[in-house]
Amino acid sequence: MPRLTSTDIAGRIEDLYGAPLADLAAHARDQPPGMLSALLGMYDGLALAERGIDVHRGHLARLVHPERQIGPHEVSHLLDGTRRLAEAVAVRDVQATAVAAVLQSLARAPAPASVPPAPSPPAPAPPHAAPSPVHSR
Repeated sequence: MPRLTSTDIAGRIEDLYGAPLADLAAHARDQPPGMLSALLGMYDGLALAERGIDVHRGHLARLVHPERQIGPHEVSHLLDGTRRLAEAVAVRDVQATAVAAVLQSLARAPAPASVPPAPSPPAPAPPHAAPSPVHSR
């Protein structure tokens, strides 16, 4: 399964529910927890991880800038930044895999028909057993 970005996931959620993400988020706030709120939460986690990747990548790029000296003090910052970047990538990968699997298992419900189907007639009641004669002595 290809790795999906938060933008891909947002598009799939919008396609599934037939509304923009902002509208879906507003709708989900007024509803009891369900699949929509779960998907939006997973999307938020994925988007947060992607922002973390960008932040940590930028931080590391500043630390290893060619004009900057790397001394003993900077090494600890490099190691910490690398660890944080790896954690953000791991979170992103887990979130993307999970939400993609959930979305793949779901399909958009067809639009309701304009004319509701006629209700089927009720099933006939089972026949009653004839009362057994009571013998007197």
